[in-house]
Amino acid sequence: MPVSNRRVAWIVLTLSLGAVVAEHSHAGHETRFAERIRTLSGPGGVFDTDNLISNEASYLDVMPALVDRGVTGGAYVGVGPDQNFSYIAHLRPSVAYIIDVRRDNLLLHLLFKAIFAEAPRRVEYLSLLTGRAPPPADPPSTAASIETLIEQVEQALPVDRGLVRERLEERIRAFGVPLSGADFETIARFHRAFIDAGFALRFRSHGRPAQAYYPTFGALLVATDRNGRQWGYLASDEAYQVVRELQARDAIIPVVGDVSGPQAMPAIAAGLSSEGVALSALYISNVEDYLFRNGSFEAFADNVARLPRMPQALIIRSIFGGGSSASRVQRVDDLLAGIARGRYHSYRDVLYGLR
Repeated sequence: MPVSNRRVAWIVLTLSLGAVVAEHSHAGHETRFAERIRTLSGPGGVFDTDNLISNEASYLDVMPALVDRGVTGGAYVGVGPDQNFSYIAHLRPSVAYIIDVRRDNLLLHLLFKAIFAEAPRRVEYLSLLTGRAPPPADPPSTAASIETLIEQVEQALPVDRGLVRERLEERIRAFGVPLSGADFETIARFHRAFIDAGFALRFRSHGRPAQAYYPTFGALLVATDRNGRQWGYLASDEAYQVVRELQARDAIIPVVGDVSGPQAMPAIAAGLSSEGVALSALYISNVEDYLFRNGSFEAFADNVARLPRMPQALIIRSIFGGGSSASRVQRVDDLLAGIARGRYHSYRDVLYGLR
């Protein structure tokens, strides 16, 4: 694509989003956001994947259970990348904490936060994430299906990557989180993965090929529950705006830490207690499997017990058994009661209630 055309595409992007910059550039909020990350976070760790997207095809299967059990508001705590946004969009918490042992997850969520700030519409979010010029605002796409938006973005022209990177780095710097040059290179590498693979991007572990049953990014975006209903945060304008508004209020806070460690989870619990906010949902994926393997499940359970919580608060799990995932929920109080009775001695016990 000629440079002049790339710049024209970037001008279209800039004009459509330029008014948004001033809307979310309040230094006080940004300073508090950075401070909360610093005070809540503990030492980072490593994992064998960049974890840019989920590998849980079943992640939306639990949504009817969350709705039926009246799980809403309060505080949300989750792990991993953007599947959290789909839970957040429908639970509508007042605050959400995304905790991960990898500092890279913090960097990934800063990228997501920057794109939310720059993109008033879903199609612009997808365009920026995949390095494409957004389609014109007329006709409006607020009611368009996610399938239609993906098709529009796939047909759009690419924009100049250097200009996109410059614009997003400017936004990320405004958040006030201390970042090194290496951090920005990591963020750029993550963004390149979305640009290069687009909606075909898959979860990948280091040194191992992606499994055939891992869903693509596009498949995750159009996924449904077992009844065929779409719940994804990009499946409707309403869901997207819920998450975007929380991002604008700095109410989705990425935290570096081990869920079984002595810093992050206890600090989150103390903060919720002081603010009078109770946990509504804890998305833990399959992390408990690793906690049992390294002998830290009991410490995790102690951390969960510290969290002030609603009586109906649920823990959301993804279960892998040699193939695609299955997702389930359990009341947090039932988990803790089972631990107190000595029911759980292995990950299998937690999943299936075995003694």
